[in-house]
Amino acid sequence: MTKEKVVKPYNKTDKSKKEEVAEMFDNISAKYDFLNHFLSLGIDHLWRKKAIKMLREVKPKKVIDLATGTGDFALAALKLNPEKVVGVDISNGMLEKGREKIKKKGKENIISMVNGDSEDLPFEDNEFDALTVGFGVRNYENLEKGLAEMLRVIAPGGKAVILEFSKPKKFPIKQLFGFYSKYVIPAMGKSISKDSSAYEYLPESVAAFPEGQDFLSILDKLGYKNTSAKLVSGGIATIYTGTK
Repeated sequence: MTKEKVVKPYNKTDKSKKEEVAEMFDNISAKYDFLNHFLSLGIDHLWRKKAIKMLREVKPKKVIDLATGTGDFALAALKLNPEKVVGVDISNGMLEKGREKIKKKGKENIISMVNGDSEDLPFEDNEFDALTVGFGVRNYENLEKGLAEMLRVIAPGGKAVILEFSKPKKFPIKQLFGFYSKYVIPAMGKSISKDSSAYEYLPESVAAFPEGQDFLSILDKLGYKNTSAKLVSGGIATIYTGTK
């Protein structure tokens, strides 16, 4: 069995992937929201809305959003009328930006932002009715450990929704997205955020991620039930779901 290639933002020999990911998001936190929505042409909002709709059936009272960043998915989860949403991220820089957004919207009574490691969550078993993670699982240092932790904190009957980039397979989206992610995203990212490595890491991490059926097979192996994958925007991203 071949060892899975570890893709890191800065490829420093003295730092783990987890440490580098935290450093990267701290570095780009000030420009993250602008770049994220600009480079995705605003489509990321639509993807999150679709993902949140998939959680309606469980009517969650308590939601956890992992790799929450600046809280876009946590804020989108308010459409489910939960009593509590907890956003978790390893980057304090991103969390601070998220807290500012949540305060402006007056939602601090519902959404709390917590510094934490998605592979070692500081929560009890079966604590949440629903879980979301947007563009975060490919950043896990140990993918299976992180996915197992996610399942642990979901209550029986609860549901996880995972939004992640994928690799389009059909012409012309495959060719267009390939060019866009390889050349346009790194160039724009470097110009605006001043961190070229962060936006070169994006297409590299997408290329290394086990998408589609490969990812569903990992979820199935770990004990997720009713797993499914839905392509969005021609396969630029995929929404994966699974229940406990």
